[in-house]
Amino acid sequence: MSREREGGGDGEAVQIPLTGELDLHPFSPRDIPSVVEEYVRACAEKGVRHLRLAHGRGRGVQRAVVRRVLASLPEVDSFADAPAGAGGWGATIVELHVEPPAGPAGPKTARSR
Repeated sequence: MSREREGGGDGEAVQIPLTGELDLHPFSPRDIPSVVEEYVRACAEKGVRHLRLAHGRGRGVQRAVVRRVLASLPEVDSFADAPAGAGGWGATIVELHVEPPAGPAGPKTARSR
């Protein structure tokens, strides 16, 4: 996943590794919704199922934005505050759906004899 670097004025794209750990502090607040959405979808496509999004503690504004985005994404199975040793309420742990293996096209139906 790549995003344009903020504040530099050069529009340089920055590669964001799909490790499941994303620090949102370097991003402009207006970009947080799209960054979270793109990151979650990219992780889901690559099979990364456990994520930690660090948004900071502050007044909880970014936390609320992150959680609103997560609640709208079909890839997300659940999310919650990180454990105390992993950021507490300054980070959100996300679990993504595990897709069932692809089978033959069409639903299976019982045949009557």
